[in-house]
Amino acid sequence: MIDSGSTAFIILCAALVFLMTPALAFFYGGLVRRKNVVNTMMSSIFIMGLASVLWVAIGYSLAFGGNTHGVIGTLQNVFLNGVGWEPGPYADGIPAQVFALFQMMFALITPALITGSVVGRMNFKALFLFILLWSFVVYYPMAHMVWGAGGFLAEIGSVDFAGGNVVHISSGVSGLVLSLILGKRHGSEQGNFLPHNIPFVILGASLLWFGWFGFNAGSALAADGLAAHAFLTTNTSAAMGMLSWMLIDLVHDGRPTVVGACTGMVLGLVAITPGAGFVPLWASFIIGALVSPICYFAVSVIKAKIGYDDALDAFGCHGVGGIWGGIATGLFGQSSINSVARWDGLLFGDYHLFVAQVLSIVITIAVAVIGTIVCAYLVKLIVPLRVTSMEERIGMDETAHGERAYPAFTGLD
Repeated sequence: MIDSGSTAFIILCAALVFLMTPALAFFYGGLVRRKNVVNTMMSSIFIMGLASVLWVAIGYSLAFGGNTHGVIGTLQNVFLNGVGWEPGPYADGIPAQVFALFQMMFALITPALITGSVVGRMNFKALFLFILLWSFVVYYPMAHMVWGAGGFLAEIGSVDFAGGNVVHISSGVSGLVLSLILGKRHGSEQGNFLPHNIPFVILGASLLWFGWFGFNAGSALAADGLAAHAFLTTNTSAAMGMLSWMLIDLVHDGRPTVVGACTGMVLGLVAITPGAGFVPLWASFIIGALVSPICYFAVSVIKAKIGYDDALDAFGCHGVGGIWGGIATGLFGQSSINSVARWDGLLFGDYHLFVAQVLSIVITIAVAVIGTIVCAYLVKLIVPLRVTSMEERIGMDETAHGERAYPAFTGLD
């Protein structure tokens, strides 16, 4: 039976999650050099169109329509055929179309996260084709394996409330692999890539926090106590992540930074995503407090030691933060909070959930690595993956789009 309150709530949550993609455009856009801000923001904005069309046409069916060996759906719901106003197999109280609408917004934001790894050097045509292929090769199978009926990772007992595996680990790892394939930006060794617009960063991060309430609370798929619980754990982890990074800045540099505070906030949101509806509220304090030092170590030590150029640290934040969140769910998850979890976490004396979480993370990493390599290779057969050295020096805004975000400032571009 349709619950009008839950239906209205999930439609609102879908709108909040939709807002996260343009919010990401502002967040990423503020972090890059002024000569690349239009291209960086466009790299998120175009996905809102591409992913929406793909999802309605075939994406929903491949993710949630039927089941093929636990890995991918079928073509039974192409163009949302058979997905109507009545409740569907995934939620009793809302129309099947509302569930499809809500899940579509995840398919928009996830590939957009990848673009942070490759800003300033990836051919826009190649990026368009890559995102198109990646949606089929990585995102739809991951969504089915984790959330779809009969999905392989769900069947082994792993849980992912709102997208630790599906959204953050898959995109973060893919971003790392793609950045390695492309190679470093010119001048990256000098480390002179400073944010050009910190107010953009604040605006984008704040809207991400706002939209994340729809992301996590909406994943309860009803206006109920579980949604309220997920809302609270989400906000608490984000707040702890922010405070934790501010403390790191204070210890390391003697003063907190706005970019650091915004980064820590986003990390707290990433880390709580897989467990928001599984872990007790007190655990969200720990998850948010620890994600910042974990990711700080990844972006300041591991990245420097290995020498890869993940431009905006999509892997260091979303990949590493998502991995910590998945592990933390295995530590703190409780079946009494959400019966989707078959077992309690390791902290409560049962190892089964923890093992399932680690296994799901390993499988997600493997799918993302192999899928990204395959997609990049196929795109390379059609168009060059990277822009020319001259185009990179001039800037992606001018060469890829013929537009400028601001008047020219000699010496500042």
